[in-house]
Amino acid sequence: MAAYVRQMLQKGPLHARIIERFDEMSEQLQQAARHVLEHPQEVALVSMRELSRNAGVQPSTMTRLAKFLGFTGYEDFRGHHADVIRVRTDGFAARALQEDEGAGNGEGLAFRMLQGLSAQISRLCEPDTIRHLNTMADHLTKARRIYVLGLRSCHSVAWHFHYVMTLLGEKTIHLDGPAGTSGDPLIRATHEDVLLAISINPYSLQTLELAEAAREKGIAILAITDSEVSPLVTIAEHVVLFPTESQTFFHTLTPALAVSEVLCGLLASHDRAGALEELKRADKHLSAMNTYATSIPRRKI
Repeated sequence: MAAYVRQMLQKGPLHARIIERFDEMSEQLQQAARHVLEHPQEVALVSMRELSRNAGVQPSTMTRLAKFLGFTGYEDFRGHHADVIRVRTDGFAARALQEDEGAGNGEGLAFRMLQGLSAQISRLCEPDTIRHLNTMADHLTKARRIYVLGLRSCHSVAWHFHYVMTLLGEKTIHLDGPAGTSGDPLIRATHEDVLLAISINPYSLQTLELAEAAREKGIAILAITDSEVSPLVTIAEHVVLFPTESQTFFHTLTPALAVSEVLCGLLASHDRAGALEELKRADKHLSAMNTYATSIPRRKI
């Protein structure tokens, strides 16, 4: 059973029931259910047509989902979400309903985006989250090798973790090979290794396939993902969940990058003397390679 750092967003009243029955749903019902899990406030605040459009399904699918979960119809289902709009003053739904000065211009959007990111990061400081992050870091520390996997938008998170870890030694292997060779390093992987996989909805098929291949080799899967119904949750030993909601059309990966930085810091702290020695070695090499500059170089004529 995976250990979770639970998502830092308000859960809807049917959260547990949806997760319990998620695997029994058809693909369309799962798509609708996933949207309800991630945006419970929408059920209470928008029409069924708008909710369906946001979820990418037909309105009839929402009705079928309501009946599948034991309600007489959609209105009964919606009624159970009415209390979701009564969130804390720093909640996402509350902020969305506020008529802030300048909300219609670029400055207003920038303010709301940064305010939302600040709230998401702050919630990562909760004691339960810290405890689970430490547990994951302990598991990573004990591993012989850490295979790091994150594709498409999650590539930045995987690469960030791998890059920082390369400054501390040779413990990580980034599964990002050219010409379809991403999974080749797993040839020599053993049960002493772990795979750190990062993926969010829509989930990369290659990420899921490589994660399953690693699990079949006896490699422990550690996941950084966005939902308790993420496919990675079913095969991972430890999971960190993070919110991706944003004030724009695009999801945010800022909380995931924060998780990556925390894990790197925790891993370095497990062997401070060794980490400092490796960083000195890296600094010496980078200096010899003339990697960085403190001013704009003069052009040679």
